[in-house]
Amino acid sequence: MTNQHSASAISAVGLRKSFGEKVVLGGVDLEVVEGSVFALLGPNGAGKTTVVQILSTLIGADGGVVRVGGHDLGREPEGVRSVIGVTGQFSAVDGLLSGRENLRLMADLRHLGRAVGRRRTEELLERFDLAGAADKVVSAYSGGMRRRLDLAMTLVGDPRVIFLDEPTTGLDPRSRRTMWEIIRSLVADQGVTIFLTTQYLEEADQLADRIAVLDHGRLVAEGTPGELKRLVPGGHVQLRFTDTTAFETAVGVLSRTLDDLPRDEDALTLQVPSDGRVPSLRALLELLDAESVEAKELTVHTPDLDDVFLALTGQPQSTPTRPVTGKAVTR
Repeated sequence: MTNQHSASAISAVGLRKSFGEKVVLGGVDLEVVEGSVFALLGPNGAGKTTVVQILSTLIGADGGVVRVGGHDLGREPEGVRSVIGVTGQFSAVDGLLSGRENLRLMADLRHLGRAVGRRRTEELLERFDLAGAADKVVSAYSGGMRRRLDLAMTLVGDPRVIFLDEPTTGLDPRSRRTMWEIIRSLVADQGVTIFLTTQYLEEADQLADRIAVLDHGRLVAEGTPGELKRLVPGGHVQLRFTDTTAFETAVGVLSRTLDDLPRDEDALTLQVPSDGRVPSLRALLELLDAESVEAKELTVHTPDLDDVFLALTGQPQSTPTRPVTGKAVTR
């Protein structure tokens, strides 16, 4: 993950879109910090791809004020296009051309000039580990190679904001992690802003500085991965003791304030409800220390993004308020 800066790469207020009578986006507010990874999560049909299509000028919005890369989306669409790159859900490469030919074609479409286009092509082939297969037709590439080439083509124009719409769908775990490293390097080394949509919650957890959850065309939560995990109950601290005396003393101490204290008397372990934050852990340890009780082992268990996703999406549609940072929206 990256250190966030103060400048805004993407700003949207009241973004709305309908197709016929179906409201796809019902007033979405987004703020994406420059030089960061922002992930938009949501179930199928929540409106994620529609958001990407609007922000990347592929379709128009019905309402809202949007700025991308410092350009007003409504008044300066060409300015927006000059600073963005888009990698869609499905690979946009030409399977009948070689990897090198695909990149040169994109350079020509970007009007880079022959010399600059050739140099940029060779740089990207090396960077994405495609030089050895540069002259093979893309139809012979593996899925991971095709996705790397697809992203390389997005980078031909040196965009400052990149939209990645489910970029690792269908990839095996090794290829997915290779893509993660490429994404991290784009942000860390070049300060690129990544707007990511994904169905893989681990992917968002690994890459994103901030995450927004979209459901029924509205944001229902937004925050850092850690903030969102703390929205869901079920976190606990597991304490393990090495002797029965310490275990029983701890049970007595903690039972004063906890009605239900899950325990395993054979394993000498206790589960104490906790949000996993440092102040909570410190308070727990101080409580035990006051009774001269020492745990041999302490393990923090917090909900993951799967828990967050299941808790916040798929509920009957209503009219939520605007999400507060790090909190779920009251439906």
